[in-house]
This record gives sequence, C-alpha cells and structure tokens, in this order.
Amino acid sequence: FNLHAYSDADYDGCKLDRKSTSGTCQFLGNSLVSWFSKKQNSVALSTTEAEYVAAGSCCAQVLWLKQQLCDFGISISNVCIKCDNTSAISLSRNPVQHSKSKHIEIRHHFLRDHVEKGDIFLEYIDTLNQVADIFTKSLDNERFCTLRRELGMQN
Repeated sequence: FNLHAYSDADYDGCKLDRKSTSGTCQFLGNSLVSWFSKKQNSVALSTTEAEYVAAGSCCAQVLWLKQQLCDFGISISNVCIKCDNTSAISLSRNPVQHSKSKHIEIRHHFLRDHVEKGDIFLEYIDTLNQVADIFTKSLDNERFCTLRRELGMQN
C-alpha cells in the first residue's frame, strides 16, 4: 500500500480577517481516501507559515490514517506529503529557530517532530501539479476540472 498526501494553503485568502485556508488530501494508492478544506485558526504572517500550518494539519490526518491501517494489520512507514513551498519544507527539517519562524506557535512544530521521527517527509511539488490547490481557493473552470479529475472525482 502507498499512502501519500498533498498539502496547500492560500496565504491571506480571507479578505475580512486575513486568515489563510488549508487544503489537504490523502491517497491510498490511486484512491482519494480523505480530504479537507479549513480556514486556519490564526493569521499567518507569511506564505511559509500558512503552508507549514497546512502541512501540520495534513500530518495529523496522515498519522490517523496510518493508525487505522495498522488496526487492519497494514504497516506503513514514512509517508510523503507533497508541498509546493520550499521554505515550509526547509522549516520542517531544520530545528534551529530563525527570526522568520520564531513567531510560529509551538503547536505547529508537531510537523517537525514527526519529520524528525521519520513518520512523514515533505517533498516539493510544483504548483501546477499540486492537487490540494482545489481545496484552498476558487479556480477557473479548466483548472478545477483538471484537479477534480486528478482526485478521481466525477462530475
């Protein structure tokens, strides 16, 4: 079994409160098994922070799915989460506190902890191939239909 996930965020998406929207989806093989779109609880100060928070939420869902599979006797080691923000990926791998990341709430470093443990790893994917994009913002019809097809969803 191949469990993998996609994580994305739209920085500053809500024009009323400036909060970002997280979007994630998880696949078991080629089958979409879980997804969500949710406004983040706090205002992100950068695109990196918004993407990092989204990846942390995705990580929590991946760990839950891993546990469900384990209950059925299926063991999955490290799971790939695909993210289109290289700074968020670097932040997940680097435990050093930087001036650009020191404001990020401790609870969001849940992601970094599980990267260090080897439960998950973040991998770069370019924005055009980021299927979680469909969960973060409105899209033109062509892009929406393309991503919907990649998710395996019908009209």
